[in-house]
Amino acid sequence: GIRKGPNDITIMYFTALAALMVILVASYQAPLPPLPMPFRVPLDPRGDLQLAWNISYADQEVYMELRVADIKHGVVLGLSNRGELTNADLVVLWDSGANSYFGDAWSDNEGHVSLDSQQDYELMEAKHKTDGFYLLFKRPFSTCDPRDYLIEEGTVHIFYGLLEEPLPSLDQLNLSRIHTGLQRVLMLRPDTPSPTLPPDVQTLDVVAPNVVIPNQETTYWCFIQALPENMPKNHIVMYESLVTPGNEAIVHHMEVFECSPETRDVPEYSGSCDDKMKPGKLNFCRHVLAAWAVGAEAFYYPPDAGLPMGGSGSSRFLRLEVHYHNPLLISGRRDSSGIRLHFTQSLRRYDAGIMELGLVYTPIMAIPPKQHTFYLNGYCTSRCTQTAFPPGGIHVFASQLHTHLAGRGVRTVLVRGGKELEVVQEDQHFSAHYQGDVLITKCTYNTEDRSKPTVGGFSIMDEMCVNYIHYYPRTKLELCKSHVDPEYLQKYFNFINRFHGNDQCVCGEVGVTEQYSQLQWDTFTEEVLDSLYNTAPISMHCNQSSARLFPVSPQSHT
Repeated sequence: GIRKGPNDITIMYFTALAALMVILVASYQAPLPPLPMPFRVPLDPRGDLQLAWNISYADQEVYMELRVADIKHGVVLGLSNRGELTNADLVVLWDSGANSYFGDAWSDNEGHVSLDSQQDYELMEAKHKTDGFYLLFKRPFSTCDPRDYLIEEGTVHIFYGLLEEPLPSLDQLNLSRIHTGLQRVLMLRPDTPSPTLPPDVQTLDVVAPNVVIPNQETTYWCFIQALPENMPKNHIVMYESLVTPGNEAIVHHMEVFECSPETRDVPEYSGSCDDKMKPGKLNFCRHVLAAWAVGAEAFYYPPDAGLPMGGSGSSRFLRLEVHYHNPLLISGRRDSSGIRLHFTQSLRRYDAGIMELGLVYTPIMAIPPKQHTFYLNGYCTSRCTQTAFPPGGIHVFASQLHTHLAGRGVRTVLVRGGKELEVVQEDQHFSAHYQGDVLITKCTYNTEDRSKPTVGGFSIMDEMCVNYIHYYPRTKLELCKSHVDPEYLQKYFNFINRFHGNDQCVCGEVGVTEQYSQLQWDTFTEEVLDSLYNTAPISMHCNQSSARLFPVSPQSHT
């Protein structure tokens, strides 16, 4: 295996001339003090591989530290556009049975691996510690090597693989023959120092009460927590995740909701959110206070706004929802993960709010099979906003995006006077009194690996198109989403079926999901659907926090 002493790791550098220089490092200890590694994410579902990293914007470099709990004969870390094993940029540690080597490599269309003529990953440290084997290395964002992955803003797809036996030479490695897995991370984070919190800040931990994680792939766990009696109004100014050590790979995302103020005593509950026997009052706890997903950092509010909690007109009850993703069906694991709220009684100038944009969770919107890029748009029009927004409009300062597996991108734009403006930047004012202001949340999907249409919904194989925007001053509007008008969708089904010579009318006898899957999918069917979504009237949904709908009638896109 990889030998245990730090003294006998041989590093082989391959220069551009391919002249082999074997550098035997007497003791491979970096003279540097340990670097802080502020960002970290588990790579595998068991949590045996963990990647931590730091960014130097001054040097345009990423420092990475890979911990492997049980290293046998080496490890592969790869970066590629969508996480595919072919045409990937690799960093490999392997042993030949005699020596250990580290190098920058790449894989071709078949998944065969070769060393790169230009070595851009620089090894800084390799050593065994009590909790595993640590590999510390660095790499520039951009290397001008066409075979290297360009590290840029947005999601980076990282895959990993473990070598179970020695490799006499690297070109004998085929990635499709070893066990690999995939993780997605936001690698480049904004280079802004954390804001300082006010001196009188207090914390409240909303965490699961030492629950046993069910041994099934997907669980949404719900827990009701009561605030102290007669808590005055406070402002939440920051929140962060608390994940039970060892469960980093299972805790997928967490949210804290406030119950509706009209709902009197909400009963104690700790159990599955999908349990048929759960108290009905849980359905009235939908006002988002905090949301965290794997890989996210602490969330700070801007200095002149905070999220209200406590006081008159608010509920004493909070609902924590934790999504456990347990594909290995590990049983008996205990968890007390949750979210720590940092709040202050020194109220800021504005109450902040969170609004959900995008598409309603419904199968009315679908993505055809075998699509390289298919767009769905969710609208938020003045129909919803003119009654709810203050005269001066609202200020959007942050956004959190969400799709499922086929999602490839989400962005929200503001359309004003027929022009598109990006809205998710720091300082865009979105206002109700510009009568034409429309927020469009555009989601891009790829379904090349699917043979059936994908419909909207909650399951991981369904799709979502969501952007939570954080804004101030707060309004009563919690949700501003749309879907295509259902009557026009039925006209589409009739037309396409007649076009393909299937004249029997299935009007309303089967559900929309079934109607989509019975269609004969070809370019014509796809293009007419795309055109329907872009031109037919839409149904707007505008919700207040009590989950009641604002009164709104169908309207056209214009």
